[in-house]
Amino acid sequence: MMNDTEFRIRVESDITSIPRDIWDSCAGSGLDRESGNSVSHLNINGNSCVSGLRDDSAESESGLSYNPFTSHDFLSALEESGSATMATGWMPQHLVLEDAEAGVLGVCPAYLKSHSRGEYVFDQGWAEAYERAGGRYYPKLQVAVPFTPATGPRLLVRPGYDASAVRGALAQGLVSLARMRKASSVHATFLATEDAEALEAEDFLPRTDQQFHWRNEGYGSYEEFLGALASRKRKALRRERREAMESGIEIRWLSGSDLTEEVWDAFFDFYMETGSRKWGRPYLTRRFYSLVGERMADRILLVMARRAGRWIAGAINFIGPDTLYGRHWGAVEHHPFLHFEVCYHQAIDFAIARGLKTVEAGAQGEHKLARGYLPVTTRSAHWIADPGLRRAVASYLERERAYVADANTELSALGPFRHVSDEP
Repeated sequence: MMNDTEFRIRVESDITSIPRDIWDSCAGSGLDRESGNSVSHLNINGNSCVSGLRDDSAESESGLSYNPFTSHDFLSALEESGSATMATGWMPQHLVLEDAEAGVLGVCPAYLKSHSRGEYVFDQGWAEAYERAGGRYYPKLQVAVPFTPATGPRLLVRPGYDASAVRGALAQGLVSLARMRKASSVHATFLATEDAEALEAEDFLPRTDQQFHWRNEGYGSYEEFLGALASRKRKALRRERREAMESGIEIRWLSGSDLTEEVWDAFFDFYMETGSRKWGRPYLTRRFYSLVGERMADRILLVMARRAGRWIAGAINFIGPDTLYGRHWGAVEHHPFLHFEVCYHQAIDFAIARGLKTVEAGAQGEHKLARGYLPVTTRSAHWIADPGLRRAVASYLERERAYVADANTELSALGPFRHVSDEP
């Protein structure tokens, strides 16, 4: 019979207060050491002792491999660069679940927010409706990687412990923290399946959305991939790629030591030019790129376009064990189809060359469908304190989930791939 124990969750307002190896052990890489840093504390009553949480079987692992965005390197670069801080409306409130006997059992990236920008799962309508009714929607608690619409782990579990129990304790801790901070709600976005299920078990409302991902079916080349498409689609993409390279444009892949400060200067100009037009105020600072370039150079692929001796456009990608994550692009010259070449076709080329299974090309974008990127469902989970707002949101989400499912089915049928009855 197992004894009751009291887990402690401390809340850190700066990820650098959590040693890199501790965080990365939970996130999927790195060695584990004990840590004694503490800012504020929540108490979670567990129904198992630490020996009961200990589980050396394969089932104790999260099943998720290294994800570049939940690494300490990436998250600390966001904070240290001034991109995700209290001043920008992203106040770090990272959860660390620990026990006196075992040390750190799990961590969770979380932020107290004063707005809904930079999330890619949209709740501004909820906020406006609630405030019209006399409520106060902000602050809210966001469980996410800032400015990054990529599915990955959020309830990060130290290997060797019962992943289900640790996720459950972190989920309870999020609700406790929201109440302590007088937040209206908790929003966990772009969730891995295991995290979504753990949060739904703690009364979070499920939400779905749609992205477009490319799957590598063992292609040996881009031409072999084109061979899987209908004839008309193959011809259209060949023409698109050919026309994108007109005007003397050349493409370079840059990674590792190629990522010089001069290159980052050029890419930041692209980001500011395009970001200012799309969002009004870009989210990331110039220092962010220097920091990820120092810490993650071998995990970054810059696809850069050059014409007449100068860089004119580029896209930044992050490299996971089996996935290429496309993040954002920018340009200071605009040429037909260059966006598609730099962001989508070159990503496929790289994935085939490296044997990667998937290319995730970011948020939204039905235009990706014609280029071989098929719809997939993304998941988020939402806890809402006010019962009236919760009922209204639950009703809305039920309708939205049905719409997303129908849209995914319809769009999948419209993909460019040959059907059995099609011509070879």
